[in-house]
Amino acid sequence: MNPNTNIKLDILAIGVHPDDVELSCAGTLLRQIDLGYTVGVLDLTLGELGTRGNAQIRTQEAMASAQLMGAVVREQLDLEDGFFTQNRDNLLKVIRAIRKYRPDIVLMNALEDRHPDHGRAAKLSADACFLSGLVKIETLDTEGGKQMPWRPKAVYHYIQDRALKPDFAVDISDYIDKKFELIMAYKSQFYDPNSDEPMTPIASQSFLESVRGKDSVYGRYIGVTYAEGYNVARTVGVKDLFDLI
Repeated sequence: MNPNTNIKLDILAIGVHPDDVELSCAGTLLRQIDLGYTVGVLDLTLGELGTRGNAQIRTQEAMASAQLMGAVVREQLDLEDGFFTQNRDNLLKVIRAIRKYRPDIVLMNALEDRHPDHGRAAKLSADACFLSGLVKIETLDTEGGKQMPWRPKAVYHYIQDRALKPDFAVDISDYIDKKFELIMAYKSQFYDPNSDEPMTPIASQSFLESVRGKDSVYGRYIGVTYAEGYNVARTVGVKDLFDLI
């Protein structure tokens, strides 16, 4: 998918590793796409430290998943998997992407999680969303043109491996099967009884069952079959009490 596409997005989903988005908020994205919203995905790294597969394979899988999802764009940055830090250069890379796609809502990694990259990516992405709105931070697009400041209206953190208590949950009951189609686009990473690659915690069949089970638990919280949970670092406001279920 062409990362040079200059299109304004309604929602940008950021994941530090390819497949973070699919595992944690794909159902939500599918629902929003069906509602007519434009969605894009930004991977901060290529997931090059993954035990199974390699960066090239994971990129192919990521692009196939994005096409199946209906995302209008998927871009991958070159932050160093496992070792990226919160520094000026990395912040500017994310800021350029935010200013390029001008999303109203950004979904991003969990505030805390088993994998140390997740929490660090959450802070990096959230800080970039704020800094992207500052006029005195100047960035250029790929053609050398000056980018305009842009700050998303809302930032939400999807829940990943740890079963955190969600601040809100999105009903994905109609999208659970398609969500797993997107997850299984990553053939190198997840359960494959015919694979000769080393076994990892996420390559077991029980891992996929745990993902479905977590979505079932969050669904039960809000009285539906399946849901994806989110945390927020600020108070969420509503205009109509009937927007809450």
